[in-house]
Amino acid sequence: MERRTIGAGALEVGAVGLGCMPMSWGYSGSRQRGDESLRAVHRALDEGSSLLDTADMYGPFTNELLMGRVLKERRGDAFVSTKVGLLVGDQHIVANGRPGYVRRACDASLRRLQTDVIDLYQLHRADPEVPVEETWGAMAELVRAGKVRALGLCAVGARGGRRSGGLYDGTIRQLRRIQQVFPVSAVEAELSVWSPEALETLVPWCASRGVGFLAAMPLGNGFLTGTLTPGQGFEPDDMRARHPRFTAEMMAANQPIVVGLRRIAARHGAAVTAAQVALAWVLAQGPGVIPVPGAKRQRWVAENAAACGLRLTARDMAEVAELPAARGSWD
Repeated sequence: MERRTIGAGALEVGAVGLGCMPMSWGYSGSRQRGDESLRAVHRALDEGSSLLDTADMYGPFTNELLMGRVLKERRGDAFVSTKVGLLVGDQHIVANGRPGYVRRACDASLRRLQTDVIDLYQLHRADPEVPVEETWGAMAELVRAGKVRALGLCAVGARGGRRSGGLYDGTIRQLRRIQQVFPVSAVEAELSVWSPEALETLVPWCASRGVGFLAAMPLGNGFLTGTLTPGQGFEPDDMRARHPRFTAEMMAANQPIVVGLRRIAARHGAAVTAAQVALAWVLAQGPGVIPVPGAKRQRWVAENAAACGLRLTARDMAEVAELPAARGSWD
């Protein structure tokens, strides 16, 4: 697999990563299988998808424990990214950016991951009660202590409301502040065919500074794979059950996007899928952009990894640009 670099430290990873959240959190709990997920992670590493993206809040904690079972055997094959800053309670999530908490959380993540160093430690969300410079300073201490290799920031987007111009203005202001404390190596934010907003300001900001961009949800929470059926319904614990683009009406309204991706895929061969076209589009946004599709089955991991070999033509890119904008229930 093609290799791409993250940050000024030129940390190398496979061009397509693996989002590990669906294995333990956020999606239908009844479909989570630990052993099957372990096989998927091993398959990702076999395919060259070395970036494993997890967080202490996924589960909570169980996703890091799952990754630890793999890392105990294959630490040298993996690039480990985990996150800090969010606490999961009953029916709520709160931010905690206090320096003491950050230090304790890092030690706990290291134990769960069964490793002595985290390759990329990301601030999941800034704590509104703590100056972000203080939180970032505590994270920088972890780098100096040898517990972490590089630092990243997860961008705050408008997942639950209407998208508009300046979506990432607040994130860029945070980035400017924390860059004064310690270098940012990566920024993680949503980027996909149906959510391209990061291309307006955030991706260019990263590219101009040599900061890696981790594209979260590059398959639109599964919609861009074309495997979801309008009106199929989601389990109550599945975040898509409350997502404004996953009502039956909106899933039907957004089908032209999937049809367009399938049309492009067909030109590249019968084995090429809509999902691979969606990932190839993300990869084409710049050499520092790394899609991190979530998956928990070997089949999907292998399919996603193969997207690295798909090169979209100018005609393909123009057709994607002409696809209708995604609609949500607020539209």
